[in-house]
Amino acid sequence: MTIRVLLADDQALLRATFRLLLDAAPDIEVVAEASTGDEAVAKALQSGPDVVLMDIRMPGSDGIAATGRIAGAQALTGTRVLILTTFETDEHVLAALRAGASGFLGKGVDPADLLQAIRTVAAGESLLSPAATTALIGRFLAVPDQAAVGADARLDELTTREREIVALAGTGLSNDEIGRRLSISAATAKTHVNRAMMKIGARDRAQLVVFAYETGLVTPGRS
Repeated sequence: MTIRVLLADDQALLRATFRLLLDAAPDIEVVAEASTGDEAVAKALQSGPDVVLMDIRMPGSDGIAATGRIAGAQALTGTRVLILTTFETDEHVLAALRAGASGFLGKGVDPADLLQAIRTVAAGESLLSPAATTALIGRFLAVPDQAAVGADARLDELTTREREIVALAGTGLSNDEIGRRLSISAATAKTHVNRAMMKIGARDRAQLVVFAYETGLVTPGRS
């Protein structure tokens, strides 16, 4: 199955370079290009891509704002956003995750890693290693708003087992690792994760991690 990609970057040369790379892959096709955040949203709505490769710094609405609009669009529930930028700061990663991004890469990424990243987010997985998830979210997501911890009404929708599994997923554990920790099969762990994601409206595992920290299911230093 071909993965349909929208390229959003204000530099035409970079878009052309990325297009050459992506179109050379047998399972990836570039279906549209955009040079601004507003154009990225409009082109996404027109073409319905599987993945948007999104720059952060663009004229008008930036890539993070555009990501939020794409993630919130009813017509684009199957579209994933992969942030690709030269501005690799923790704050940008956090803002991208909160906006609904499924992954984050620097523009210096190796071509093979970029292709694999597109395949990863297209499959519904988050592009964050367990170490990166724990360090980043633990530092910047769990600290600022302690007054809001536990206040999310979506917590009431989760069973006790689902809360437990969301907490483990929030620390970066895979389904296999969750299964071993709880003495259940990986398939059962995956089922619980998917049900929890559906109940809280998480688009993918990255959003599940955000939810786990924002609601206090996971706190800094917990593993």
